[in-house]
Amino acid sequence: MSNRSNLMPTALQRPSEVKQTTAPAVSFEDTSIAFSCQSDFKLRKTYWLFALMNKGWLVNLGTFFIKIALKLKLPIKNLIKSTIFEQFCGGESIRDCEKTIGKLHNGHIGTILDYSIEGEDSERSFEETTLEVLRTIERASESADIPFSVFKVTGVASSDLLEAVQKGDQLSDEQKVAYERVRNRVDRLCARAHERNVRLFVDAEESWLQGTIDALAYEMMARYNRERPVIFNTYQMYRWEMYENFVRATETAREQGYLLGAKLVRGAYLEKERIRSHEEEYQDPIQATKEDTDRDFNRAIDFALNNRDTVSICLGTHNEYSCQYCFQRMKQLGLAPNDEHIWFAQLLGMSDNISYNLANAGYNVAKYVPYGPVDAVMPYLFRRAEENKSIAGQSSREFKLVAKEIDRRRAAKCA
Repeated sequence: MSNRSNLMPTALQRPSEVKQTTAPAVSFEDTSIAFSCQSDFKLRKTYWLFALMNKGWLVNLGTFFIKIALKLKLPIKNLIKSTIFEQFCGGESIRDCEKTIGKLHNGHIGTILDYSIEGEDSERSFEETTLEVLRTIERASESADIPFSVFKVTGVASSDLLEAVQKGDQLSDEQKVAYERVRNRVDRLCARAHERNVRLFVDAEESWLQGTIDALAYEMMARYNRERPVIFNTYQMYRWEMYENFVRATETAREQGYLLGAKLVRGAYLEKERIRSHEEEYQDPIQATKEDTDRDFNRAIDFALNNRDTVSICLGTHNEYSCQYCFQRMKQLGLAPNDEHIWFAQLLGMSDNISYNLANAGYNVAKYVPYGPVDAVMPYLFRRAEENKSIAGQSSREFKLVAKEIDRRRAAKCA
């Protein structure tokens, strides 16, 4: 049996039922807390990595040559492992991640083990991924250091099949059998999470697959979220209809007597979504402006906090303002920082100023810790490099914070 039985309460309180609390102040500028777990040597490595990633042309050039080198099987894996892989990944296996899990624990931050390989579109690959995610659930059940597990449905199912189901295509007998295997894999993961008392994120994907993913997630919630929030669906607020989808999902959960788990994110497929909608001449699913996305993200925070009888949330965001908005609203509603139904999450290697300062103030925080063989996680790492380059000021912000901490430590030694 799991030793996590006391980690997730079975009943939720409405905000009005919670006594007023006083939460400590949080400053995302406090680099002494943000980088407290990094040695001087590690901090300097981080400094130079973000210095390089701060140059867009260099990211493009480096990505190009790394892809070629891997294709030609040139001996560069050790270089990758000691730089970008070390910054953004926990290791090649769950065992390799134990050191990272321990370091995050020392900062009062949980770990979300994320098996981040992008395997072949085959039944064998889907089954291997299912088994690996089951291992992450088992590891999560062993301690409170791993508060969530996570999986992508495309890791256990064909994208073409998910799209065909969403479009309402007439499935062949073979496709029907294949889709039943998909439902079985998803159910195996969710059933194990429920049995082991581990929360499980169902990650969001492209809009032409998301309808099928949503249907699977809600089916699992109706089955396993009766007593506590175990299954969490993901809501990408850069889609213009997503706030209303979130509200309707909450109403449906309340009507049908189950609890809604919701991971709120802004979104990860913007360019792909816009290109496809233009090429295939359908309405662009993405918000007209970033301001619209920010507005709906924060509206979703308000809605979730005011419907805590049904909704538990995790804010998967590197946006400082939205994190501040959430903890300020929590204070106004008298919610304790460690309210078990409100979490914050960031990616390993990014936004430590958010993660460590929130955790230091007593808020529930977890880091996504991707892992897998170096070759297999390279697509993930390329996206991280691209994300740091393309998000306005992201790599520059990271770089300046690290530089600020290096200067602070240097001044402290000279004092």
